[in-house]
Amino acid sequence: MAKSRKKNIQDSQNLFSSLNVFLLVVVVLLLLFNQYSLHSLSVATGLTKPSYRSDDSKLKSADLSKITSTAQSIQMLMPVEEIKDAQSAMAAMIPQGMPEYGQAAGVTYDNPVAGLSRLVQLDRSTQLTPEQHARYASLASKPYGISCEYCCGIGPAGADENGKSRCGCKHNPALLGLTKWLIQNTDYSDARIVQEALKWKSLFFPKQMVALSLKVAGGDPATLKDLPGMVGGC
Repeated sequence: MAKSRKKNIQDSQNLFSSLNVFLLVVVVLLLLFNQYSLHSLSVATGLTKPSYRSDDSKLKSADLSKITSTAQSIQMLMPVEEIKDAQSAMAAMIPQGMPEYGQAAGVTYDNPVAGLSRLVQLDRSTQLTPEQHARYASLASKPYGISCEYCCGIGPAGADENGKSRCGCKHNPALLGLTKWLIQNTDYSDARIVQEALKWKSLFFPKQMVALSLKVAGGDPATLKDLPGMVGGC
């Protein structure tokens, strides 16, 4: 009797272990399938991860004082030399994956809607020193493109000279929050911070930003199809 009960317990334990192994295999297969699907989608749409480096020669030589519009920011800071058509414009302007600061900031390029909400939170919670705030206000109040100009028509400057947001929609404080957080938590140059803002702005306003990059590169924006004008609620 005792041996039979012990055998039943061992059989149950073996069955439980087998089920655990089976479930683990299923989870691994699902993860692999998900990664394969994402890769296939990227290939199908012609999008690849752009390479942005903090030591990019374009960033090192960038003179932000010469910028008077978002178009000029794109020309100076984004890889417009790689743009030949609509597909290459999307690849150059719309980033994928997680930025190197993504885990710390709690954002990923692959989920711009969640990133929008998170960056708004950072705008409210990031407390800058007086020196940091002066740098932030200088960047945000210049016509570099750190703004929600495509949903609220405020132009390329998202803040006034004191750093106060010029619009109450979600996109504007999100870009301002990104700027604040990068100033506080990274050693990025001003040019690199503006570049990151342009990347997120491209995620929020893909149609307008990709079209603008095509125009800057000498292409035809009319060739763009099926890109949303705005991502995330205003």
